[in-house]
Amino acid sequence: MRKRIELIDTWRGLAVFLMVIHHFFYDLCAFAGAPWWLFTNPVFDLLHYVFAGSFIFLSGVSSRFSRSNLKRGAICFGIAMVMTVVTTFMGMPIRFGVLHLLGTCMLIYGVAGKALDNLIPHIFQPVIYAILGIISALALRIDIGEAAHFLFPFGWTYPGFSSSDWFPLFPWMFVFLVGTAAGWYIAEGKAPGWFYDWKGVPALSWLGKRALIVYVIHQPVLYGITMGIVYILSL
Repeated sequence: MRKRIELIDTWRGLAVFLMVIHHFFYDLCAFAGAPWWLFTNPVFDLLHYVFAGSFIFLSGVSSRFSRSNLKRGAICFGIAMVMTVVTTFMGMPIRFGVLHLLGTCMLIYGVAGKALDNLIPHIFQPVIYAILGIISALALRIDIGEAAHFLFPFGWTYPGFSSSDWFPLFPWMFVFLVGTAAGWYIAEGKAPGWFYDWKGVPALSWLGKRALIVYVIHQPVLYGITMGIVYILSL
């Protein structure tokens, strides 16, 4: 059994922490009357993609250490579908959020990962996946008409489409695959020694090891805190 790498757990924990803060600011703006610049501003608009991209990339890295990406992916996608049902009843549907993306990527990699390794030499994988990601992003500019009603998980949208959280396969799947490419070098011990020896930041590392459960429960908890703040301010 491979030893956990604290640097990866800390990095993932930082991404989760920033995500929670970002979502808390959204709740304060949406439900507590805070100014919207607190949630959407040039800094957070950029950081949103940085920590979301980190989360997706690190999930790809972790796929190199997983005993079963198919099981991992099925669990993740199953949780995502439960969240779709719950958020639809709440009037804020998540149609294809980050958990849908990660679950799908894990399932795809669980089926095709070995074939990709046999087809593409490890040294070329990061570049090829990055190029495919750019091409897929450009492909989204093509108008596919009514087909977009069925292909929104890939990134095409249609008039009236909305999703409270949306991370389509194009181009984010290729961020995941770049992570799997980096994960091979890490799993094979080819990263610098300090990468494996760094002790991490305990609080962030703890958070990173529990990223999935934190993602699932954080929004109800934040909503409760926000409503508590609203109640106190109304006294």
